Amino acid sequence: MSKILMVYASQTGNTELMAEAMVDFLTAESNEVITKTFDFDWVEPEELLEYDAILIGTHTWDDGEMPYEVEDFYEEVEEVDITGKLFGVFGSGDSFYDIFGGAIDLIADRLENLGADVLKERLKVDLEPDQEDIERCIRFAKTLSGKLQTPSVLENV
Repeated sequence: MSKILMVYASQTGNTELMAEAMVDFLTAESNEVITKTFDFDWVEPEELLEYDAILIGTHTWDDGEMPYEVEDFYEEVEEVDITGKLFGVFGSGDSFYDIFGGAIDLIADRLENLGADVLKERLKVDLEPDQEDIERCIRFAKTLSGKLQTPSVLENV
């Protein structure tokens, strides 16, 4: 059983629907999932070290802008060494804009630059997730769970 932090920002509920689908899957797979929102819960950078993996969800404002409730986390995450820590980044956006899901890319890039192990897929959904999108969310969570179950090469040495 792994301990996973799910933290997200959702203004219209779209990113929240994505997060709920992933949490449902991960808890059904016997993981302990702690859910927080950037809107109501403060996430201390040191707290990230308590988890085996972290899922970060965010919506994107306008033409690729990060929501203000995520900005402090974005800036303060550098205060802790997250080298090798497993992250998945996801969220909703509006493909009407030139930059689709830009906040998702900003966060994923930041985490990668800090040495985190970020899932290759940056899961983006156009507006409200439909059933196919929910299935993509479950596959995304399954990928994260699979990486947690795969023993590190260093552990076998």
